[in-house]
Amino acid sequence: MLLRVSVENYKSFDKKEELSLLSSSKIQTNKSHRVKIKQTNILKNAVVYGANASGKSNLVKVVAFIKKVLIEGLPVNSASDFCRNSLENQNRESVFELQFTVEDKFYAYGFSAILNKREITEEWLFELMQDGSAHNLFMREKEKAPVLGDGVNPTTSEKNRFAVYAEDFAGHNTQLFLAEMNRGKKYEDNSKLLFFKNVFEWIINHIVVINPNIGISDTDAYYSEESLDTISSLIKTFDTGVSEIKTKQITMEEMSQMVPKDVLYEIFNTLKKQMQMTNLPELKMTWRIADGFFNIRIAGASEPEITTLVLKHGNLVFDFSFHEESDGTKRLFDLIDMLMSKREDVVFVVDELERSLHPKLTEHFLKLFMEAHEADRVQLVFTTHEDTIMDQELFRRDEIWFVERDGTNASKIYSLDRFKERYDKKLSKAYLEGRYGAIPVFKQFTFRKEG
Repeated sequence: MLLRVSVENYKSFDKKEELSLLSSSKIQTNKSHRVKIKQTNILKNAVVYGANASGKSNLVKVVAFIKKVLIEGLPVNSASDFCRNSLENQNRESVFELQFTVEDKFYAYGFSAILNKREITEEWLFELMQDGSAHNLFMREKEKAPVLGDGVNPTTSEKNRFAVYAEDFAGHNTQLFLAEMNRGKKYEDNSKLLFFKNVFEWIINHIVVINPNIGISDTDAYYSEESLDTISSLIKTFDTGVSEIKTKQITMEEMSQMVPKDVLYEIFNTLKKQMQMTNLPELKMTWRIADGFFNIRIAGASEPEITTLVLKHGNLVFDFSFHEESDGTKRLFDLIDMLMSKREDVVFVVDELERSLHPKLTEHFLKLFMEAHEADRVQLVFTTHEDTIMDQELFRRDEIWFVERDGTNASKIYSLDRFKERYDKKLSKAYLEGRYGAIPVFKQFTFRKEG
C-alpha cells in the first residue's frame, strides 16, 4: 500500500512537498477507511482539492514520471521539467520518493536527478522498520557503481553476480538501477536480493495512473462474457442510456485509423518494454485514448489481438461506437475498470476524477468504489474540484488535501487535518469561502467603454 509521495524541484513543486496516507490517531470516524499493517494505520483514500493551475495534476504527474523513468529512463522531454520559478533550479537536483508496503514490509524508494542535464545523481532503497529506523538495501551515487546495504547479506553467488551487474551499470546516468536489476534477471524465492523484484513489480504493476485524456489498466474485465455482463449492469446504474456492452475484434490497421500515429507508437512501445521488464509471457492492457477504447492482448511474438467496445442503448436497433458516446459516458469507463479490479494491494491515482460527470454521478461512483473494495487493500488517490463530496461524509478529515500556489508561484500541499475545525462544520462552504485556501483568487478587470 502507498504511504507517502514526496517531490522536490519538479514542475510547480519547488521545495520538498509530501502527500501522506498515514492515518491521524485523533480521528475516529470512518475506521473502515484504514488498513492496519503491523503497528501502522494506512488510509485507503486521499482526495486533493485546488484551483486550476494550482499543481494538482502535477502531483499525479510525479507518480506517472517515477513509473516512466523506471521503464524508459529519463525522457528527453524532461530536461525542462524542473521548477522554473527561479534560475538556480535549472542545475539543482529534483528529488522523487515513494514510501509503500509490499507483503507487509515497508520500503522507501527514490532517486534524484538534474533534469536539465538528464543525469540521475542518486538512487536509494530502504526498508523502513517499525521502531523508526531504516535499513539501507542499496545505494547508488553519481558515477559510482551501486552498492548493497551492509545488512543485506547475499550468498557468495549472489554477491558476485551483483558485483558484475553493478560494475556494468556504472555510468548509466539516464537509467535507474532498480530497473536494471529487473531486466532479464531471475530470482529464487529465497534470494536475499528478491527485494529488487518485489519493489519494482509493485511500483510498475500496482500503481495505476489515470488522467482525463488517457486511461490505462491491465484489467481482464473485457475478456469474458460474465464480466461484460457485470460492466453492463454497473453502467446502467449511472443512468447513461447504455444498456449493454460488447466487444468487437479489429485489426491493427483499423486501430491506426482511429489513433494518431505517435500515440499508437507509444502504446505498443510501452507494452513491448513492459513485457521485457516483467518477463511476462502474455500481457493484457486496456487503453482509453480520447475517443477510442481498446483492449490489447500480446502473447509472445504473435500479432496483437485488439478489440474495441460496442454499446447498445435500450431497445434501439443499431449499436453505437465508443467515440459516439458523451464525454461523461466515456469517462465512466475509466472508473468502471476501478470497480471491476480484483487485484489486491493496488492504488489508483486519478487526475480530475469528476471530469465531465454530474456531481451525483461522482458521488455514486465513490460509494460504489468504497463498497466494492471495503475488505480489500485498494487505495484511491484523486484530484478534483467537486466540493460537494466534502459534505457527503464520504471521507475522513485526514483524507482531504489541498494544493495551492504561494507567492513564489510554487505549489504547496497540506491536509485539512491541520485546521482546527468542529467536526460538524460544513466543509464545502468553508472551502469555497477560502477558509482552507486552494481556490482561485481573481484580479480586478474593467472593460473600457467607448465614448
